[in-house]
Amino acid sequence: MTVTNILLSGIVGSTAYGLAHEGSDIDRLGMFATPTEELHGLHRPPESHVSTAPDRTLHEAGKWCRLALSGNPTVMELVWLPDELYEVRTPLGDELIALRQTLLGARRIRDAYLGYATQQFRKLQNRREGPAAGVPDRRVAKHARHLKRLCTQGYELYATGRLTVRVEDPDGYHRFGEQVAADPEAAQPLLRRFEDAFAGTRSALPEQPDDRAADAWLRKVRREFYATAPAASV
Repeated sequence: MTVTNILLSGIVGSTAYGLAHEGSDIDRLGMFATPTEELHGLHRPPESHVSTAPDRTLHEAGKWCRLALSGNPTVMELVWLPDELYEVRTPLGDELIALRQTLLGARRIRDAYLGYATQQFRKLQNRREGPAAGVPDRRVAKHARHLKRLCTQGYELYATGRLTVRVEDPDGYHRFGEQVAADPEAAQPLLRRFEDAFAGTRSALPEQPDDRAADAWLRKVRREFYATAPAASV
């Protein structure tokens, strides 16, 4: 898959979190700009490109902004990565990183992160029986690690306005995953604890994001890529 006009791209997922093990896939997430003239036609160009081998997801700049303003945990980490994990970083990408805090709103962050964590818990419950009695299920352990990460990172973002992508104590996450793989209901106390923590904490964020900065940035992107030749592919 060839995608042009990459603005920002980096390594995400378990490698970024510090939870990768030998044989883990390397996941990449990025953002691209559709040439503005193509947005004026009858047929809308694709807003996302997803590939495997390598595992890479690229969202068009407008879609990425909408997802980020909704509090989407998956896209949000693209603008909070450690510097060494970025593989493509343009001036427009740097501008977006600089305005990342304007994308945040307390209600949307709380609802998105807790919502995704709850989805992970439901996946755990749906696999209650496991593949065989007494045999840990690696997928259950993975869902459990994601649940804990979503709760922890979401609460940090909600309480402080900052997001640390790399988790503290990766071994603790793996132990939690194995514990939940043996008994999926063991995840419930952690989820309830973070629900209470969100409810009992005054957020550092405004109630809703201010989308004016993202709107101005996106308009700049549209001007930059109007009537220009395609940039180099990545």
